[in-house]
Amino acid sequence: MRVLLSTIGTRGEVQPLVALAVRLRELGEDVRLCAPPDFREWAEGLGISFAPLGPGLRSTAKPDSAMTKAMASPEGRRRMAEAMVVDQFETLPEAAEGCDAVVAGMALNIATHSVAEWKGIPYFFTAYCPITLPSLHHRPPVFTGWAPENPDAAIPSLWAEDARRWNEHWGGVLNAQRKPLGLPPVDDVRGHIFTERPWLAADPVLAPWRGPSALDVHQTGAWILPDHSPLPPELEAFLDAGEPPVYFGFGSIRAPEEIAKAMIEAARAHGRRAIVSRGWAELALIDDEPDCIAVGDVNQQALFPRVAAAVHHGGAGTTTAATRAGVPQVLVPRMFDQPYFAERVRDLGVGTAITGEPDAESLTLALAEVLRPEVAERARRVGGEVRTDGVEVAAELLLAAV
Repeated sequence: MRVLLSTIGTRGEVQPLVALAVRLRELGEDVRLCAPPDFREWAEGLGISFAPLGPGLRSTAKPDSAMTKAMASPEGRRRMAEAMVVDQFETLPEAAEGCDAVVAGMALNIATHSVAEWKGIPYFFTAYCPITLPSLHHRPPVFTGWAPENPDAAIPSLWAEDARRWNEHWGGVLNAQRKPLGLPPVDDVRGHIFTERPWLAADPVLAPWRGPSALDVHQTGAWILPDHSPLPPELEAFLDAGEPPVYFGFGSIRAPEEIAKAMIEAARAHGRRAIVSRGWAELALIDDEPDCIAVGDVNQQALFPRVAAAVHHGGAGTTTAATRAGVPQVLVPRMFDQPYFAERVRDLGVGTAITGEPDAESLTLALAEVLRPEVAERARRVGGEVRTDGVEVAAELLLAAV
């Protein structure tokens, strides 16, 4: 069997599908990954067939990039959205050639279900956070330029408005691309993408699914990619040279200005050393003092159990990794699902969050809250409850369905 795994987004959207690809290959299945070109080298290094989809996204972490500037205006977002869907319809049919099923991760895979429908093969949608999917238990996530007209409206009204926005934003370009393929028009874009039986690749302790909902959601657990790569020698030496440091990182997203200075000052205020992850924003150290080190992409599964706390943006992947490692967390949420994970970390008692723009003072106060022994103990207990078999569950579901 050959499976196409398709996503649009940064590492947080790509890594779960890479985890599924690795597991399917272990089971003897053929896999092809369709994702932004930023991830070609990584995927092919794991032996996964790769087809690039859309433009590179690394520049979006910089405020002066052309893509970031285009996203600043409604007209710029509209043009980019239309170009993205057209590119998907041009790329995905060839990528899906010879495939027996398609798995889409991330809601902006606007064309994927249509291509599967045209090919006559099964399609499965996967969300990475519960708030992506409609439920009477939570409000819809807010996209850039997509705030509700009345944020205090009842939850059913907010989801109805969300459905209308999906149709207004994507319906025209989606149906224009479906017509040449002989496919009928779609009148419910969100329902078309999500289907009636979506999967939820999120840990049930950290991010439980809660109805009621019109959807039959199957929560598999988070899709975790096992990482056995060693930490860089210089990082190993830094960890061995003193007490556990504080980790700071914002992954693939744009980081606030002057954040590196604020992070290092906050760690020093508590007499702690600091590890600064450069990320796509290319954060750098502020001086040459030996109490700090900057790192690139490293094995979080090996690193997080050895730090005193993890300060990060609150993406699904990083939050799951830190929770699983049993490390206290400070979240600095910026967009989409990150405020949800900030709330969950607080509710579970394993950390706290900063609202608004972080500075040295707010980071120092947040670290004071999470560096307490009782928070560390609570984080260790919750970490032991995180499931690690989500990708195996998903692979079995896929094989049984196809």
